[in-house]
Amino acid sequence: MRSDLLHHLAARRHVSLRRLNAPGPDDGALRRILEAAAHAPDHGRSRPWRFILVPTYRRGALGAVFADTLAAREPECSEEARTAAFGKAFHAPCLIVAVFCDDPSVSTVPREEKLISLGCAIQNVLIAAQAQQFASGLASGAGLQTTAMRELLALGPHERAICFIGIGSAERAARHCVRPALDEYFSTL
Repeated sequence: MRSDLLHHLAARRHVSLRRLNAPGPDDGALRRILEAAAHAPDHGRSRPWRFILVPTYRRGALGAVFADTLAAREPECSEEARTAAFGKAFHAPCLIVAVFCDDPSVSTVPREEKLISLGCAIQNVLIAAQAQQFASGLASGAGLQTTAMRELLALGPHERAICFIGIGSAERAARHCVRPALDEYFSTL
């Protein structure tokens, strides 16, 4: 394995989407980042995932879904809380939704293997962003599974939004997270 790949793997840190700033990747850099997803393991070659870019001009619609979801979940929430929920749609300069595609008529590959493929595709995107000097992070939440979100993202009947991927620049390096020692997660039979 090339040492620069090991460097990027070890250097990658989660950065909260609210801490991601401009600049984000330009069209060429974003294309290279997303092309890395295609190299994820894919048993059955069904590509059980896809990615949706949320461009700046659509962030207001996304923010409205966030605010409405909060209000439905917490009817007594303050206007300040609704405004904060709306603002989450604008946190990262580049915002992508990772979508799980699980149409059983397309593939007999077990659901778990399809989810692993999606996870690998997401990790490839994160590492590719890191390799191009961008910070990145993931976010999820109750709003991903609402009817309004499904409609906004134009999800099909066998699709499910899994998480948001934010890509941008970080003002400062993310805190160093203590990683588990190898013997904590590896053993020999």
